Amino acid sequence: MKAQVKISDYQYNLGLADYNNQPYILLRSFNLNGILTYLAVNPQNLDTRTIKATELSNTTLCSFEQLCLKMEDTPYIKALLRARSKALPIQDAGITHAFPSEKGITLTIDLCPSHKGLDKDIFTSLTGAFKNIERPIPVALSLTGKFLLTHEDDIQWLKGLVSSGQITITWINHTYHHHYNPATLISHNFLLEPGTDLQSELLLLESAMLEQGLIPSVFFRFPGLVSSQQLVNKVTSYGLITIGSDAWLAKGQQAQPGSLVLIHGNGNEPIGVQDFIKLLASETAAVHQKQWLLYDLRTSAARQ
Repeated sequence: MKAQVKISDYQYNLGLADYNNQPYILLRSFNLNGILTYLAVNPQNLDTRTIKATELSNTTLCSFEQLCLKMEDTPYIKALLRARSKALPIQDAGITHAFPSEKGITLTIDLCPSHKGLDKDIFTSLTGAFKNIERPIPVALSLTGKFLLTHEDDIQWLKGLVSSGQITITWINHTYHHHYNPATLISHNFLLEPGTDLQSELLLLESAMLEQGLIPSVFFRFPGLVSSQQLVNKVTSYGLITIGSDAWLAKGQQAQPGSLVLIHGNGNEPIGVQDFIKLLASETAAVHQKQWLLYDLRTSAARQ
């Protein structure tokens, strides 16, 4: 039986340290079953991992401004600051497009709170289309705390696809509660709702993910893609790269080469899922010729 993972004292702490003779950026500190541990990112490839404090050397905590100055030439800091500079009014802040010259897309799937189950057709269509072509298939899932804690079987099913080598998942922070009031104007909705505790929305989700054996990435997607410059500044100060989309399929936006595609996999957006499956079918010949592939979000952000 798998040992219970207990996360406590989960805190926002930025810093620098060396791990296996490579520089890492520290994002969070916490106690993992009583052992001081950090969530850290490799600033070259944007890969995150948990590292015990005893496995680190030259550990130094610093401010966001100090971090950006010291690591300004790394792909991670460049992507972070690029995302901060793209705070569009109200909607779609952050990185919205991947490789403009590449044939293929970066796929992001939102898992907002839902009473319905995971739309597994997305994943079975992917594994069928890319069998013997691209393995593991890179996907990015925007996860909410409410979906995580109410869809245990679905999360275990996704873990099975990862452990069998069929897919690799970049877990995007999509907030813990994903507040939404259909009767409220968009300018006062989602994270713009007065009284929202942004830190809790970010850190509660990350802590819950770690307890479920999921490693948070350095990416964040605003609920409803709704934000403001002030919110973007706050989110990026937590070390999170904000991403939007230039191809939300259910809204009729067409995927182009290099698009950052958005569909919902929580059972609430069947049109978007159907459109994606049609897109896959239309690119079958190109997929078999390896002329239309899926790209890892971390690579997409690092190479811009």
